[in-house]
Amino acid sequence: MVLGIDIGTGSSKGVLATPDGTVVATATRPREGSMSMPRPGWAEMDAEQVWWADVVALCRELVTPGRHVAAVCVSGLGPCLLLTDDAGVPVRPAVLYGIDGRATREIAELDERLGTEAVFARCGTPITTQAVGPKALWVRRNEPEVWARARRWFSAGSYAAFRLSGEYVLDHHTASQSVPLYDIGAAAWAQDWYDEVMAGLPAPRLAWSGEVVGAIDEAAATATGLPVGTPVCAGTVDAWAEAHGAGVRSPGDLMLMYGSTMFFVQELERLAPHPQLWNTRGVAPGGLSLAAGMSTSGSLTSWLRDLTGGAPFETLVAEAAAVPAGSDGLLLLPYFAGERTPIFDTRARGVVAGLTLRHGRGHLYRAAYEGIAYGIRQILELLDAPDNPVRRLVAVGGGTQGGLWTQVVSDVTGRPQDVPAQTIGAAYGDALLAAQGVGLVAPEADWATVDHVVEPDPTHRELYDTLYEGYTSLYPATRRHAHLLAELQEGSG
Repeated sequence: MVLGIDIGTGSSKGVLATPDGTVVATATRPREGSMSMPRPGWAEMDAEQVWWADVVALCRELVTPGRHVAAVCVSGLGPCLLLTDDAGVPVRPAVLYGIDGRATREIAELDERLGTEAVFARCGTPITTQAVGPKALWVRRNEPEVWARARRWFSAGSYAAFRLSGEYVLDHHTASQSVPLYDIGAAAWAQDWYDEVMAGLPAPRLAWSGEVVGAIDEAAATATGLPVGTPVCAGTVDAWAEAHGAGVRSPGDLMLMYGSTMFFVQELERLAPHPQLWNTRGVAPGGLSLAAGMSTSGSLTSWLRDLTGGAPFETLVAEAAAVPAGSDGLLLLPYFAGERTPIFDTRARGVVAGLTLRHGRGHLYRAAYEGIAYGIRQILELLDAPDNPVRRLVAVGGGTQGGLWTQVVSDVTGRPQDVPAQTIGAAYGDALLAAQGVGLVAPEADWATVDHVVEPDPTHRELYDTLYEGYTSLYPATRRHAHLLAELQEGSG
């Protein structure tokens, strides 16, 4: 069997599967409050107590007597910046991916120093809050004593690979999101920029996501129960592992991941740099993809649930389904944690327009679904370029389970969505990468099958077109006010 593990923002999951994709066992480590937000716009996590502890617990639960594991692969949230000493002991909490917006000053500084156009040409994507480079610069500037103790840096998946095998590696995909450290065309570190930004911190060895990079060492065997010598693959960022497992493998395939945040991964034939999107390396050798991400989706619906009394999600979905399309005139901007693509504005804020005394909890919940769907439509219009068209949408993640959310998205975008039969998530893709890495299956092997297709309801299209026009104009109309309020919030933080 092969073992796949994914370290998520709100939980971690593991899956044992046979080489034909049959799931033998699964395990989940749910957690509350593991992400720290010490200041508005900051997002951190304890790598030792969360990332590694989850990997150990999942291995212990899944690797029981009689279950032989041929290989293991771990993905995780990312790209993150975790700084450690030589032994892999963190010297500060990990700075998370694009939801952490602390390094705005450093983004501007790197743009000026390196040249915005030069970065875009070499890295395939602009420097944004998603990038690792400006966060490293932020730590150097604001926590020099921490930087002085750092000897290595990791993202979630590469930290797990190091703890399992002792190998200091990073997969090409995660590296390609570590702007401006990686040359996407050359598939190698941009060594001059790397040296300038990382200031003496050695670069990890690069590997493709399914590549075997080492083996379980004695310390990891004692901690996890995996036998010494079990092959360890490089791993990657969770969204790309999930796309791999969901069958997003051909040019034009696009994954919509309904999670705490909304994420998009589109497979490409050729590089397609876009200033409002992320061009990255894929998980397969030589692979390319285009990506986008929204800062809040499932986290927004969870916030609404808690705010309105903590009713079960099933109750809230039923109430939202009883509300007509358009939420009786409500329009919501889902920028409750700033926004990544397409506006890259850490000071954007959530807006609910059109509220009256007759609106209730169900209206707000449906408006949240619709607001996220308008954001999805806005990003799809950018992804669907003439030379790299979107041919198929594959919907994955926990948000696909209720039915209403995916239906709203298809109605707003006018596009059908394939929903796979296997909904475990990124851990399933990790298991497939592990099987491919040790040659149990061919590199082109695909475990995904479609369970059902969500078709758009054309009767709602005219209404949603009108509301979408309002959505795209609401942010520019409220941007100045949102920034003033964000400044007040940052001052009080």
